[in-house]
Amino acid sequence: QVQLVESGGGLVQAGGSLRVSCVASGRTFSNYAMGWFRQTPGKEREFVAHISRSGDTTYYADSVKGRFTVSRDNAKNTVYLQMNSLKPEDTAVYYCAAQWPPGSYAKPYEYEYWGQGTQVTVSS
Repeated sequence: QVQLVESGGGLVQAGGSLRVSCVASGRTFSNYAMGWFRQTPGKEREFVAHISRSGDTTYYADSVKGRFTVSRDNAKNTVYLQMNSLKPEDTAVYYCAAQWPPGSYAKPYEYEYWGQGTQVTVSS
């Protein structure tokens, strides 16, 4: 079992930056690839970013590429999502998720454990 706790969400103006974090506990964090997803009311959970177990491979949704950066610190059992040049359409609840075994990085059902989410609101 892996427990994931997100933090760092909040309210920011368009064009601003925010960093959300996700701390893992339970099993060995470095065994899991990690993903970030987001969701707004009435919509399906949307892939944002993925990072491999070692951190040397990352993937991004086209909508955030060049603005968001995913990273991880395995010594701290933490994955981060740095969000720059934020837009109102980035407003959502952001979730981190742990994946094992390796699978499709963009599909929510390929991830085994999920955090409770953190709200990010971008005002225009």
